[in-house]
Formats: sequence, C-alpha cells, structure tokens
Amino acid sequence: MRWKFLLRPSWLALVAGVLVFAFACFYLLSPWQFSRNSEREAQNSALQASMTADPRPLDSVLAPGVAPDSKTEWTRVTVTGTYLPEHEVVARLRTVQGEPAFEVLTPMRTTDGQVVLIDRGYEKPADHGAVPPYAAPPTGTVTVVARIRQDETDPKNRDAFADASTGGKLQAYDVDSRVVAKSSGLDIRPGYFQLDQDQPGGLNALPLPQLDSGPFFSYALQWIAFGVMAIAGLLYFTIRELKPGGVLAEMGDRAKEKRARKRKSVAQILAEDEAIEAEASAETGSEAERSAGEPAQRS
Repeated sequence: MRWKFLLRPSWLALVAGVLVFAFACFYLLSPWQFSRNSEREAQNSALQASMTADPRPLDSVLAPGVAPDSKTEWTRVTVTGTYLPEHEVVARLRTVQGEPAFEVLTPMRTTDGQVVLIDRGYEKPADHGAVPPYAAPPTGTVTVVARIRQDETDPKNRDAFADASTGGKLQAYDVDSRVVAKSSGLDIRPGYFQLDQDQPGGLNALPLPQLDSGPFFSYALQWIAFGVMAIAGLLYFTIRELKPGGVLAEMGDRAKEKRARKRKSVAQILAEDEAIEAEASAETGSEAERSAGEPAQRS
C-alpha cells in the first residue's frame, strides 16, 4: 500500500519538523510579535497623553512604594526635594540617538522623606571612552518635572562598581533603582524619574521614543503565514506521494534495485551484463538481415 511511506523514518522526521515549526509560528513567534506591538501601542498612547497633560504631584500618580507599570510609565510628575550627589551612579554603555553615552543617576530625598532616583540626562564620552566632567546638581530644595520610568533589569544582575577604569566613580550597567539602592544603602522607591528639559540639575535631556507602531504587527502576520505555508506544503507533498510516481516511491524502488544488486555475486552481475549485450547484438543482426533482404525481394 502507498500509505506505508507515512511510516518511513525520513517522512516521520519531516512531519515532526514541519509541525514543530508551525507550532512555533502560531504559538510562540507570532504572539511574541503581537505582544511587542501591544507594548508599543501602549507606550505611544502614554507618551501622547503626557505631551498634553500637565505634570501632577508624584504621590497623586503613584502611592509611596508602588512600582511604575505600563499604565503610569511616561507620566509627567513634579518632585520636590534635595539631591544626594554623594550617592550618584553613572550608567555606562548607553546609546542615545545611535551614539554612545553615559547617563547620570542621582538620588533625591523628597520633602516627605522618600528617596527617588533621578535620571539627570546624558553626557557623551570623553577621550578613550571616559566619563567627561559634568555639572553637579544644585544644593538645597528644588522642584523638578520628570517622567516616570520602569526600572531596567540587567540579565546578569551586576552591581554598581568603581575601580581604576572608572576613576573611582560608581558605574552601573543599567538604570535600576535597586542597583543604586544597594550601592548607596538608601531605601529608594521602585522605578526612576527621567528629567524633562531645562530642569534644575538637568544635563542633556534624553530624547523621547518616536511615536511609530514599528514592524511588529506585520512580523506577526508573516509568522502566521509561514506556519500556514509549512502545513500546506506538507499536505501537498503527502497527496503527491500517494499518487503513482511519487518521489519517495521512486527513491524506494531505486533503493530496492541497489540492494538486490548488492546481494548478487560478481559472477552473476557479469553474466547478466553479458546476456544483455548478447541480446542487444542479436537484435542488431536481425535488423541487418532484414535490411539486406528487402532489395532482393523487390528485384
């Protein structure tokens, strides 16, 4: 029966590979791109709303100790307090508009006793990639306008460090209030606050993300299409193999012939080849006799 090819190891491997690929397309890759599209849409909505809304006091947006989420991120708030430059940390290996940069993170003690982490902005590297000199934050009580941001997470969970390469200045691999809290010993509330332009203690203000949806939705549709094409291709070749002249059937016939020839002795193979040659010679001789006899009959 032609259905037997479905049990061949090569065919089973092909089916398994196609099904795994299709599963990944439908349940892993396309949902991942859809989720990224949703995140981008939420970010764009929050950014657009923050551009027209007036800044509000921090505690009216986030209760003390509450971490920011996607609903509160990018909201503009006012924070009043005093900078704590002795606990400052510089975030290294940053990129701003395609250029390398450092971001300066300075804790601030608010007038109600909380400690928040302020991202004062960025500075471009000096010679040999060193941190350039930058302005110290103002002393005394100030009020700043900043955007709420969620903490970043370093996959390697590296702490802030200071050595000869940093000139004794604490540096970190991400912008994370937990890292600064650990290095300073301060009880810093979750999240951090990115200063707007022209704020007390501000450096070069970080640019806002562009308001575009990105390619994630089209990528998700492409992964779905790839999964459908894989299943359709498998069905096509299955039907093709069920019909006479299937590739696998032809390959199986050739394999059987090779195995049969391998089982024969050399003498048998030579005898078969000689018999085939003799038969071909006999047919050639008969054709020659017929050709010679035809003119005689006509005369």
